[in-house]
Amino acid sequence: MKLANLLEQKKSQIVARWINLLYDSYPPETAIFLKKEKDKFDNPIGYGISRGLNGLFETLVQEMEAEQILAALDEVIRIRALQDCFPSQALAFIFLLKNIVREELAEELEKENLLEELQELDARIDGLSLLGFDVYTRRREKLQEMRINEVKNRVSGFLRKSGMSMNDM
Repeated sequence: MKLANLLEQKKSQIVARWINLLYDSYPPETAIFLKKEKDKFDNPIGYGISRGLNGLFETLVQEMEAEQILAALDEVIRIRALQDCFPSQALAFIFLLKNIVREELAEELEKENLLEELQELDARIDGLSLLGFDVYTRRREKLQEMRINEVKNRVSGFLRKSGMSMNDM
C-alpha cells in the first residue's frame, strides 16, 4: 500500500491533530475558543486555519499545482502574519505534520517499508515551509504598506484641515 493511500485513509485524524496542535500554539483562552467554536462567522480564524490545513494536506497527498499550494498556504499564513510573532513561530505548524504522520502511521510505516516515500513526503513538507516563508514575507510587506498608507492618509488629512499640503513641507 502506498503512503499516499495511507495518508488519505487517515486524513481526518491527521488533520484534526494538526489543527489542534496549531490551536495549542495560541494562548490557552484563545485555543479553547478556536477548538470550541466551529462557525465560520463566529470564528473566522479557526475556520481559515481548518480550511487551510485541510487544503495543505490535500496538496501534499495529491501533489497539486503551485498556485493551489500557495493558496492553501496563504489561507493559514495570512492569519499568522497578522499576529505579532517571529516567522519561525508563524511557520512552525508546517513541521508539526512530520511527527503527526509518523505517529499516526507508525505500524503501517514499519510493515510496508515506506521509508523512501516518507522521505519524499518530508522533502515536500520542507518545501512547503520554504514556500510558506515567502508567503509570510509577502503578507508582512503588505501589512507594512497598509500601515504606511494609513499614516500618510492621516497626515494628509491633518494638513488639509490646517490649510497646508504635503508640498508646503
